[in-house]
Amino acid sequence: MAKIFLIEDDEALAMGLLFTLEQEGYQTVRASSARQAREIYAQGGFDLILLDVMLPDGNGYDLCKEFKQTSDIPIVFLTSCDDELNIVMGLDGGGDDYVTKPFLLKVLISRIKAQLRRSNKETSAQIHFGNLAVDLEQSKAFCGEKEISLTATELRLLATLVRHAGQTLTRTSLLDRLWDSKGEFVDDNTLSVHIRHLREKLDAAVSNACIVTVRGVGYRMEVME
Repeated sequence: MAKIFLIEDDEALAMGLLFTLEQEGYQTVRASSARQAREIYAQGGFDLILLDVMLPDGNGYDLCKEFKQTSDIPIVFLTSCDDELNIVMGLDGGGDDYVTKPFLLKVLISRIKAQLRRSNKETSAQIHFGNLAVDLEQSKAFCGEKEISLTATELRLLATLVRHAGQTLTRTSLLDRLWDSKGEFVDDNTLSVHIRHLREKLDAAVSNACIVTVRGVGYRMEVME
């Protein structure tokens, strides 16, 4: 049973979410302030965090950054702010996804399940999406049975996009991930070049996966119809 940490100060919304999450089979713990959230988080054992952006004694962005310093636990923001700036702030701050209020409970549960599945696959040597497969042990990528010839940086970029398929990754977060993996210098312009080359190679391989540009934010891997 997955254990979810809900950080939400709205009493009515929190009670509804606690009931729904427990009905879905999740063990759920709630905090209503940043101070309380820090105390409970220190106990550990959580599989995912639902984090409200606006709290009475702080904001979710700062909490997210704190939590991500000690753990890579998936964090889904709950926010009434759906403008581009706030979305970018959340994703750049380490958030894995965001859901804007008001939201449909079925949509939230779907997002939670997707993050938990993705988190469970993080240590897998092979990651799959559509007819794409990335073998991290062999440092190879395949479209069906056909190998796709990629540079080391393109492979790391593809692995990141596939691992977080369906999730919008900001340009900043992609640059951070590429830099952290090998310590090689990849700037913003270079990232654009790598994205273009990767798209061309995926198209040539007749893959059903495509890299979608989310204007002003970043990129997302999706399956083409």
